[in-house]
Amino acid sequence: MNDNHFLNIDYLSRGTQTQVQVYGILKRLRLMDLLKEYNPILVGTVPLDLDVPGSDLDIICEVREFDPFERLITRSFGKEEEFLFTRRRVQEIERIKANFNYKGWPIEIFGQAIATIEQNGFKHMVIEARLIELFGIRFKDTIKKLKAEGIKTEPAFAQVLRLEGDPYEKLLEIYDWSDEELRRLWADSTGVV
Repeated sequence: MNDNHFLNIDYLSRGTQTQVQVYGILKRLRLMDLLKEYNPILVGTVPLDLDVPGSDLDIICEVREFDPFERLITRSFGKEEEFLFTRRRVQEIERIKANFNYKGWPIEIFGQAIATIEQNGFKHMVIEARLIELFGIRFKDTIKKLKAEGIKTEPAFAQVLRLEGDPYEKLLEIYDWSDEELRRLWADSTGVV
C-alpha cells in the first residue's frame, strides 16, 4: 500500500459515492488550499471507506505557530454551524482543534507541532489501510459492521485482530511490521493460515 496517495485528496474524486461527496465539500470549502502551509491530510474512516452515519471528517495539520493558525481557522470557518475552538496540552505537546458542521458533516481540524505523516492519526490510517489490503473485503466488512454497532475504528481493528491493551497504542506498535508479520498476527487471531 502506497500511503503517499493519502497526501492529495484527488483520490477521493474517483472513490465511493461518499468519498466523491466529501471531495466536493473539501473543494467548496477550499479547506486543503487554506491549510496548505500546514500540510493537511484527511485521515480517518472516509479515506478507508469505513465511514458510517455520524462519521466525521478529520483533517490533521502540522502547526508550529498556534496564534496565526487559530486566526486563520476562526476567520475561515468561525461562522459555520457549531463552531468550537480548543487548545490544550497533552503529554507536554500543545494541540489545537476546531470543530464545526458543514452540509451535515462534522468536521474536525487538528493541529500539533509534529509532521502530519508522523502523527498518530495518519499512522493509524496507514496501518488500517494495509490490514484491509492484506486481509480483504470480509475483514473490511467485519470492521464496518462493528463500527455500525458503535465501536470506534481502532478498537474495532483491535477486536478483530484480538489485540489486547490500548487499541490505539497496539496499532502503532504494528505500524512498521512486515506483511509476513501481519499475516502471522491474522493467522494467530483467526486460526486461519
